[in-house]
Amino acid sequence: MTLAVVGLLEPALAGPYFNPEYNGENYGNEFSGGIVNLDFGFEDNGDRFSWFVQGGPAIVIPEDEAKELEFAAKFGGSFNLDSEGKYSIYGEISGITGDEFGLGSKLGAKFGF
Repeated sequence: MTLAVVGLLEPALAGPYFNPEYNGENYGNEFSGGIVNLDFGFEDNGDRFSWFVQGGPAIVIPEDEAKELEFAAKFGGSFNLDSEGKYSIYGEISGITGDEFGLGSKLGAKFGF
């Protein structure tokens, strides 16, 4: 029975990972602020499609203001347009809590040589 439960849970636990990341912003020589993300996530890769979902605490570091602790998350994926994986499209949707909920998106293509 236990092995059956573990077998059923295995697809839901595809590729867990920890992704610490810093994103800073400068305009010219002026620091505008940054965010430290401490995300935990899951990812999986198929023959033509890959996906991920991640989230966790986000330390917002605005210029000349107090740091804030928020929550950020994102999910996305990519799809190979050919069987060799040289041409693909990808997308991502992200969000962060705060005084106003922030939402972002990304859509792109990748062409290999």
